[in-house]
Amino acid sequence: MNKLYIGNLSESVTPEDLEKVFQDSKISFTGQFLVKTGYAFVDCPDDQWAMKAIEAFSGNVELHGKRIEVEHSVPKKQRTRKIQIRNIPPHLQWEVLDGLLAQYGTVDNCEQVNTESETAVVNATYGTRDQARQAIQKLNGYQFENNSLQVSYIPDDQSAQGGQQGPDNGKRSGYGSRGTPRQGSPGTGGPHKHQHADIPLRLLVPTQYVGAIIGKEGATIRNITKQTQSKIDVHRKENAGAAEKPISVHSTPEGCSAACKMVLEIMHQEAKDTKTAEEVPLKILAHNNFVGRLIGKEGRNLKKVEQDTDTKITISPLQDLTLYNPERTITVKGPIEACCQAEEEIMKKVREAYENDIAAMNLQAHLIPGLNLNALGLFPPSATSGVPPPPQGNSAAAAPYGSFGQTPEQETVHVFIPAQAVGAIIGKKGQHIKQLSRFAGASIKIAPPEAPDSKVRMVIISGPPEAQFKAQGRLYGKLKEENFFGPKEEVKLETHIKVAASAAGRVIGKGGKTVNELQNLTAAEVVVPREQTPDENEQVIVKIIGHFYASQLAQRKIRDILAQVKQQQKGGFHQHHQHSQQIQHSQQQPEEEEAVSQSQPPPPQPQQLEQQAGRRK
Repeated sequence: MNKLYIGNLSESVTPEDLEKVFQDSKISFTGQFLVKTGYAFVDCPDDQWAMKAIEAFSGNVELHGKRIEVEHSVPKKQRTRKIQIRNIPPHLQWEVLDGLLAQYGTVDNCEQVNTESETAVVNATYGTRDQARQAIQKLNGYQFENNSLQVSYIPDDQSAQGGQQGPDNGKRSGYGSRGTPRQGSPGTGGPHKHQHADIPLRLLVPTQYVGAIIGKEGATIRNITKQTQSKIDVHRKENAGAAEKPISVHSTPEGCSAACKMVLEIMHQEAKDTKTAEEVPLKILAHNNFVGRLIGKEGRNLKKVEQDTDTKITISPLQDLTLYNPERTITVKGPIEACCQAEEEIMKKVREAYENDIAAMNLQAHLIPGLNLNALGLFPPSATSGVPPPPQGNSAAAAPYGSFGQTPEQETVHVFIPAQAVGAIIGKKGQHIKQLSRFAGASIKIAPPEAPDSKVRMVIISGPPEAQFKAQGRLYGKLKEENFFGPKEEVKLETHIKVAASAAGRVIGKGGKTVNELQNLTAAEVVVPREQTPDENEQVIVKIIGHFYASQLAQRKIRDILAQVKQQQKGGFHQHHQHSQQIQHSQQQPEEEEAVSQSQPPPPQPQQLEQQAGRRK
């Protein structure tokens, strides 16, 4: 990988000119520069010198009036699945990068390249040639946190040895050798050890056994903690008088499983000694966000766990959930060893779902600056330690969505839901819609049907952006929970926002350019119906159709455009020009598919934005 391609050369450039450029920067090369019309080739002594040349020259050096581009020279037959992404912000979370790459297909492998530059460099291998080509087209030049990503092919050695390797022929397991998305940042350097999601194992135990689990003066629980290297919280004061108490175990998956086994053994022994119960099932608490993916399509995942472990597993009904108690109880019956095997499989599924959602959240947090993810309440409280802070350097980070101490502007959004879902959204005696309104901090009303046989009803949501996010997120989640959409079916709704008739053209753009870019960026369908008659407030409707994350991203981008229009009307032309450039650079995130259940969408969609506003178009 030490042969370089040098592009964007003036026709007057000579080999001597290029030699001088390399020599002035003290970059080693071997042999002669092979100069063609507009481009050239040269060899470097090794890969490290080639990387130094790319970092030093590409887009940074002007020669005869043109900025030269330098990248690896890759023969056409080796331009298959492997790409290199350079100029990555060093503090960027791995989950965000994973989510970004996943927008264009399945990433078989992703590894960091050690360089001397301040920014990070990553090599990624996609599942197919088309996915790699699309990633290069969309990501090269993409502006990310003030860094312009540089993406190019690198030689795919497997392809050179024996043709392109199909998705099922090579070493494949999710993300290949890299495992699931890592914690930390690419720029931190050093080998990347796989770290599991910091989501605790939550057990529900009979209150009568809590004393035995804690032991005299806490001796038993200290012993469990020491042997399993875990942190264990017994929530004795929760639900005073309740027959069961929750226990949270914080550790590695192996530590959680070991602690689970010890707790289960203590309960069985206590039941035997006191003759209080013939059977003591294992009860695991899991946030409803993850349960749909644990169950799987037509219950297949759960049935497989039962068959593999020879246990009987039941899950508490959705009717037991409330807005303030989003956990479901998974009851496992069988011998201790079998129950422990089932716990491992169940929590593996739960952690995978959590990791995918966190990746989605990270990406969305960067796409929607200032979003306060901790404040949204869409994840179990014990899991919020994994939620990223707002991006640094963002003026809006201190106050969610707001800036410079201003109160966030009130927005009104119309969301159209299936008519038969109205009862579920309102709840018994209006309890659910009242809870939702208080939770989100928004006004939520359901408009009367437009006709007796209307198949959809309009939900009117009024509130600031963060309230909109929370209210709409729970609305999508409730529809999923109540089975108005299939187990693997994406919840896609139509949303209307009103814009000033004079600004509609800006949303559309010249020849439809802006609205097309919005659709490419967000994966939502964005329509400004033609021949609209403005209402009494001189406003027209913009329709947005898509899954939760796509819709949210489209709404925010459209609001950005409207804000820029307002500023321009006040003479802020310069800021509008900057925004136009940002929209051009950001056009990305095409299709991505993941089995993320939308039971209650976590703030940032992305299999990462099924993960983030992306592949779920």
